[in-house]
Amino acid sequence: MKLHATSTQQYQTVTAYDEHGVEINAVQFRSSLVVMPEMAPVDWPVTSFDALTSEDFKRIDALSPDVVILGTGARQRFIHPKLIVSLNARRVGVETMDNQAACRTYNILMAEGRKVALALILETSQG
Repeated sequence: MKLHATSTQQYQTVTAYDEHGVEINAVQFRSSLVVMPEMAPVDWPVTSFDALTSEDFKRIDALSPDVVILGTGARQRFIHPKLIVSLNARRVGVETMDNQAACRTYNILMAEGRKVALALILETSQG
């Protein structure tokens, strides 16, 4: 789905997404990443939802977001609370949703000026 450009062009904006990846400011990404409004997207070494560890969330916590939107792939899945202890300690909310909803929600929160992190799990086929 293509999303329309807004006045947030100076920020990292989701400009399109599909079942294979995401575009941030019209640049295609096909592997898991973390996006925040005022910094370039960074690779996130998560290969699948089932492979998530607390270390993966500590990497996000190091970016000091106020809220984390976790895209769990094609469908919404819920993480175990023990994985986000570092974020909970700072009272950072973590919302999980499918990737499409996560991309839309990130754009809304980013446009509102929130310090939001979009963490997308983009599983690559191994065959």
